[in-house]
Amino acid sequence: MDKINMVQSLNRTLHHIMEADEKVLVMGEDVGLNGGVFRVTDGLYQKFGRQRVIDSPIAESAILGTAIGMAISGLKPVIEMQFSGFSYLMMHQLEGNASRMRTRSRGRFTVPLVIRMPYGGGVRALEHHSESKEVYFAHTAGVKVVIPSSPSNAGALLKTAIDDPDPVVFMEPKRSYRSFKEEVEDELPPIPIGEAQVLEIGEDLTVISWGAMMQDTLKAVKKLKAETGAGPEVIDLLTLSPMDAETIVHSVSKTGRCVIVQEAQKSFGPASEIIALINDHALMYLKAPVNRVTMYDVPVPLFGREQMYFPSQDRILRAMIQTLSD
Repeated sequence: MDKINMVQSLNRTLHHIMEADEKVLVMGEDVGLNGGVFRVTDGLYQKFGRQRVIDSPIAESAILGTAIGMAISGLKPVIEMQFSGFSYLMMHQLEGNASRMRTRSRGRFTVPLVIRMPYGGGVRALEHHSESKEVYFAHTAGVKVVIPSSPSNAGALLKTAIDDPDPVVFMEPKRSYRSFKEEVEDELPPIPIGEAQVLEIGEDLTVISWGAMMQDTLKAVKKLKAETGAGPEVIDLLTLSPMDAETIVHSVSKTGRCVIVQEAQKSFGPASEIIALINDHALMYLKAPVNRVTMYDVPVPLFGREQMYFPSQDRILRAMIQTLSD
């Protein structure tokens, strides 16, 4: 068992899967000789060659369009959008073709492909490199959206995504790439798509988050327990679509209180959908309004003011204390 970061976990998983399954290939901008901007695909080109690790032109729509044809023909492409901010150029292929092929063909064809994309802020990147727009993809019927939060679940989720028969958008939080390490087993147990993980069991408050915000949320929860003695239940969503409604509703029905932490902007974000889910299935159990801790409804600022834009540990802590006192 090695202590590794998220980049190393994803890279190791790709190595193992490509060794085991010749149908899996990697394609994207600079994924081959350079090993990717963040080095997630480092060493794959040298090991598997140019037929399975393909450096593409700078044409996101063409990358996905080609991958759709490969997937329908029996391959398992894992493509990379260099940054999530560039992925909007592939949206027509995703929404109009990849997401609809199963229903359009009445199940005759499926599109087993994975679209990897680094997303989110916190790495002092420039414009179009720091967005948290996971809701764009989650709103697309026929597409699954997976967001790992740690080295230990990143590799396991990637393996599950590659094995899935439908298109999976696999969003990798850049801030978590190298910020911490965990001990990760060589043979990772599978994590099913659509199942959240309960990281801490509690009775007083449900706290829900995903991606890079999980680490800040866990640190804020630790402060809350030290300051108030409260026992929060912490849920790592892991899959945004399909969402694990059962785990959320069960937890909120037990605690009666909920705080949702997202890196995305407030309006029309994933937290809004979670609140609607709670209102539909657990409204009568609520002892206080559901609280959201989010980014602000403005474009992501450049890195000089970026840290003021994020949901900080202090903001998360204040929201939890307020919800407990309501």
